Amino acid sequence: MDDNDADASSPGFSTVSADDPVSDTTEPDADASRSQPNEGDEVDGSDPDESGSTPDDTESGDTESGDVPSDEAESAQDAAEQSAFEQAASEQATAEESATEESAAEESATEEPPTDVQKYARFKKVDGAQYDRVNDFLRDRTYITAREWAIARLCADFRTETGVEMTKIGENLPELVPFMTDTYTPQAVNQARSSFEGKIRKSGATFLYGAMSGFFTAEELEELMYEVSEIAKFLLEVEGVDLSVEEELEAEERISSVMREVREASADLRAEELTGQGESDAGGDAADDE
Repeated sequence: MDDNDADASSPGFSTVSADDPVSDTTEPDADASRSQPNEGDEVDGSDPDESGSTPDDTESGDTESGDVPSDEAESAQDAAEQSAFEQAASEQATAEESATEESAAEESATEEPPTDVQKYARFKKVDGAQYDRVNDFLRDRTYITAREWAIARLCADFRTETGVEMTKIGENLPELVPFMTDTYTPQAVNQARSSFEGKIRKSGATFLYGAMSGFFTAEELEELMYEVSEIAKFLLEVEGVDLSVEEELEAEERISSVMREVREASADLRAEELTGQGESDAGGDAADDE
């Protein structure tokens, strides 16, 4: 076989004419340039065919994708779990406290007051009255308040040989008096009673002074006594004291009789004062004449 036949039958090669500007040596040079690294390129010595990526690429890709959790993420997760635990504990404590309060309220509601408190029958005629309404009525007509009035009556009714049961009165005040809505300490009960007694003394002194001073005639004083006695009888009726007509008339007569005696005694006293002063003045004039 000649040389021309051998060149034509060799596979993988193409016939290149002399006019082609590309010589046969360019292809090996191009292959060599592709296989050799450029200047400035870093060579990590790894086999790209086996790993497919450099170690730096693998590490950065794992970090960005979140496959490996960081310390901050773990801390946030622990904080969230702790917060959830504390919230659950707080809710449980609140539920237990509420159950305890409800149980105490039920026990207090089922606990019955003392026997004498249950049988106390005062102030039943004002079961539906409010404290403000009772207090306004008293303040318009007397010097005492509703609190002082009610507690003074209770202190008189719950008096024993050793003293007044102020603790019992204070703890059972709403059960004893319909228009009282709160319990009182023994000190508060004692203070209200003392205030009541002080106002009664001042009121009595004021009234007696008006009766004895001569500012009122006998008729005016009798009319005044009738008005105040009506208010007093009404308060007694509210407390539960039922007065018959005969008892009312008898009480009015006793009061009127006492007030007449007071007025007569005060008139005699004033007359004696004036007479004594006149006699002393007359004696002084006689001495001057001598």
